[in-house]
Amino acid sequence: MKVQRVAADAIDARRRERLLRTLAAATFVIFFQAYMVAPIIPALSNAFGTSVQTVGFIVPAYLIPYGIATLAYGILADRLGIHRVMFVSLAAFSALTMLTATAQSIEQLALWRIVTGIGASGVVPLALALVGRLYPYEQRGRPLGWLFGAMAGGMAFGSPLGAMIVPFVGWQGLFVVVGAVGAALLLVLLPYRSVIAATAQSVTATLRDLVRGYKDLLGTPRGRRTYGYVLVNSMFHSGVFTWLGVYFEQRYGVGPIGIGLALLGYGVPGLLMGPLIGRAADRFGRARLIPVGLLLSAVAAAALMLGFPMVLAPVVAMVLSLGYDMTQPLFAGIVTSLGGKRAGQAMGLNVFMLFVGFGLGSLIFGELLRYSFAAALGVFAVVEMTLALLSLVLFRSEVPSARPTKSTQG
Repeated sequence: MKVQRVAADAIDARRRERLLRTLAAATFVIFFQAYMVAPIIPALSNAFGTSVQTVGFIVPAYLIPYGIATLAYGILADRLGIHRVMFVSLAAFSALTMLTATAQSIEQLALWRIVTGIGASGVVPLALALVGRLYPYEQRGRPLGWLFGAMAGGMAFGSPLGAMIVPFVGWQGLFVVVGAVGAALLLVLLPYRSVIAATAQSVTATLRDLVRGYKDLLGTPRGRRTYGYVLVNSMFHSGVFTWLGVYFEQRYGVGPIGIGLALLGYGVPGLLMGPLIGRAADRFGRARLIPVGLLLSAVAAAALMLGFPMVLAPVVAMVLSLGYDMTQPLFAGIVTSLGGKRAGQAMGLNVFMLFVGFGLGSLIFGELLRYSFAAALGVFAVVEMTLALLSLVLFRSEVPSARPTKSTQG
């Protein structure tokens, strides 16, 4: 509570909203970079003379190190301050993204992706933690909707625009442009340095304290089920989304531009409805929205498995995206109430689960493709449907009336 009062004194509502939008823009660019390579996997396969399965490793090569590094960034932010860690990480993202354009082989490209993932992973989790400090719990749904909408939007526009731009500037030019945009956002964010620094005091701790912190976060049923759902749900979405470009190429015979157009529907719900979904979660409770989001995701995967006219591809992508927007932001809202003074550590663990899930999902889906797309989609759809049914019971306490006291306990 004291942290929130300090944050409220440090920034007025209008400037707080401008900061939120700047953080959303940075989140958008980071996710744009993460997924802009997914739809050009066939093109990179031709450029480097290797299989699509081998090229597909460049997606988890970024996402898994990103997720692992978030654990360190959350701890560093609690000790050194969010502002210092966030700005260094955004600068690393910009520089390393541009340097990726120097890769001469698929192995070098994968190495640059690994290093960039490690360097960039201090921005998004700390932006999420910052929202937890700037907004009281009952108002966090909308700002978290902005950030997760930016995530989905970055995934969405990264895929089609990446596919459409590469034929004109090459894949190297794509990385240079995105890195330059990251540098521009760093300059925009710098004037908020003192505001971000004032949101909370640094927290010092021993290694034993840090281990105890993770144990406490996972020590309640609420913490375990929330982090568990973040992990498995992210595996589903990344697995399906990463390979959609290859799916459309093989099933419908479309090229990069056709793939980009097919993916245009993804991210639209998050960009247009993210804040509205967040407000609905604050008003009606996450217990009502989470099962619906999981069900929509399973339905989208089933539709891909069964097939449909290519003209409906953006609609199916939109349903898949809506499923993401009605789950992961709501899980993050729960996480913001779990960390207490260690908001950075709590959100670091959340983003660790999110990005490791993203990486594992793309890997597992790629391995299942050895059988067929139908088999991979079928397995993922069944898992997501199971999550939806279980969530009716596991998250039934996530209602507005439970927030003041009981929601922070099992």
